[in-house]
Amino acid sequence: MRLLLMSDTHLPKRARELPAELLARVREADAVVHAGDWVDEATLDLLEARSRLLVGVYGNNDGPRLRARLPEVARAEFGGVRFGVVHETGAAQGRERRCEERFPDLDVLVFGHSHIPWDSTAPGGLRLLNPGSPTDRRREPYRTYMTAVAEGGRLGEVRLHRLPPRRVTPGR
Repeated sequence: MRLLLMSDTHLPKRARELPAELLARVREADAVVHAGDWVDEATLDLLEARSRLLVGVYGNNDGPRLRARLPEVARAEFGGVRFGVVHETGAAQGRERRCEERFPDLDVLVFGHSHIPWDSTAPGGLRLLNPGSPTDRRREPYRTYMTAVAEGGRLGEVRLHRLPPRRVTPGR
């Protein structure tokens, strides 16, 4: 299964729309995972309409309407790999230990919140992935998202994609 991982889209606050490259990847993916902070329902509607399978959670910036449509934690199995999705995992220090204790039944945990890409493996084998943000790089050099392949009970081809800088239109 080809997976597209994203988080922290913050539309329309941080950008007017999702990047074209990301939308093209949505059409190619067997499943799309969004780790929260959508901010608007239109982004959820768009991804639901364009995705074969969408797994998402709400984030700290998502209001009551998004929280009514999305869980705080989601679980799914892709290609025999047990995934969890959550928005916040707390401070970077101690993250692997905390997440392994909270999610002992998972192989992979996708999270967001920080806008900082993250890829690590906890001592017990839990893989932690944060795809960053495709719309708001904050202090990072690039806006980002991830792709991966899950098959035969293994996660492979995990790749962080850097999006080109947004063009600034004169007069805006």
